[in-house]
Amino acid sequence: MRTRARDVLGFAIPAGSLVGLLAVPVAGLVWLALSSDLATYLADPAVHAAVKLSLGTSAFSALVIIATGTPLAYALARWRFPGRTLVQLLVDLPIVLPPMVAGIALLEVFGRRGWLGEPLAFLGISLPFTTAAVVLSQVFVAGPFYVRAARVGFASIDPAVPEAAHVDGASEGQLFRHIMVPVAKRALLSGLVLAWARALGEFGATIFFAGNREGVTQTMPLAIFIGFESNMALAVGLSFVLLVASVAVLLFAWLLGDRVEL
Repeated sequence: MRTRARDVLGFAIPAGSLVGLLAVPVAGLVWLALSSDLATYLADPAVHAAVKLSLGTSAFSALVIIATGTPLAYALARWRFPGRTLVQLLVDLPIVLPPMVAGIALLEVFGRRGWLGEPLAFLGISLPFTTAAVVLSQVFVAGPFYVRAARVGFASIDPAVPEAAHVDGASEGQLFRHIMVPVAKRALLSGLVLAWARALGEFGATIFFAGNREGVTQTMPLAIFIGFESNMALAVGLSFVLLVASVAVLLFAWLLGDRVEL
């Protein structure tokens, strides 16, 4: 009996330490936010602008990710083609790449003297330090989360299903729209939720590529950063808003009941 108790403690102590490390700061943030004049700080016009911009850009980014990421995930799951491994590497790279590195890379490519920035500038199009740059940053860092989840969802479908559909005369487009997407919809929704949450919390790439212009590129994470230097209570209030949004995202993902490997 004592041996069993020691074995349990051997697992419980390190596991409990990590749980405590995760739980205590979150509890502290909640207590600090609720004990302050939260409503007053959240009524600040700058907060409204940051929240509106964050929700708008992250929602638009999610639409872009769905439109471009779903066909890419389908191709990676269904077909073998030259360069497939390289494409998978490029898709997964932003997941482990420091966001600030992503921001510098985007700025170097789309800046006025960048590979694509110079031709775009010639056409009168400037992306850096605009709302469009916020969207591009969010798509870059969040898109891989959706693609990876969608790829797993498509790959988990029994190969006999598309084979039977082709035998019945279905085209690849019909197979994709009417069979593969509906069957994999739980994985697609889970990936979309994770990607949207990542876009909503994006900071590093945005501040380098889009800057921090109030009402134009200042999302909630950037407003928290500025508030940390000038108005800590405001930063705490916005942090609480993002915390609530993150919890809501996790609850929604759990309700989907679909496990997606990250």
